[in-house]
Amino acid sequence: MGAVPVSAPPVPPGPPAGAPRFDLPEIDDFTRPYWDAAAQGQLLIRRCDDCGRAHHYPREFCPRCWSENVIWERASGRATLYTWSVVHRNDLPPFGARVPYTAAVVELAEGPRMMTELVGCAGPDLRVGMDLCVDFRAPDGDAPAFPVFRPVEGTGQRR
Repeated sequence: MGAVPVSAPPVPPGPPAGAPRFDLPEIDDFTRPYWDAAAQGQLLIRRCDDCGRAHHYPREFCPRCWSENVIWERASGRATLYTWSVVHRNDLPPFGARVPYTAAVVELAEGPRMMTELVGCAGPDLRVGMDLCVDFRAPDGDAPAFPVFRPVEGTGQRR
């Protein structure tokens, strides 16, 4: 009995016109500064003026001390890789047309961890603790600029 050839699943076509998209944030008055900064190539996080801790995703209160005395702050854009998964199949539009892609959690230099996508690095080259820097996926139709992360050139070691 010989080996049975296995082929990769076909790449799904793009979503039909008017199909719902599952990658678009709901931009409101509170999150607008975050998305406006992303359009300018800047990553914002929130910092509590009472306990001093930074957090991400943006919330109107501090998740550590519950203070509502939180402000927007420009992040350095530096991070290290905490964990990742290479996604080979996703049925939700428009992700199916992007496979394979690398979903990740990064630890920002300011402390919070952030879910994101890694770009510019193949799965076998990824290492926990490798140095990353923020980049932005350009706006696409209704989609705003999204922060993504890429390896810092010439690194791969924990800071």
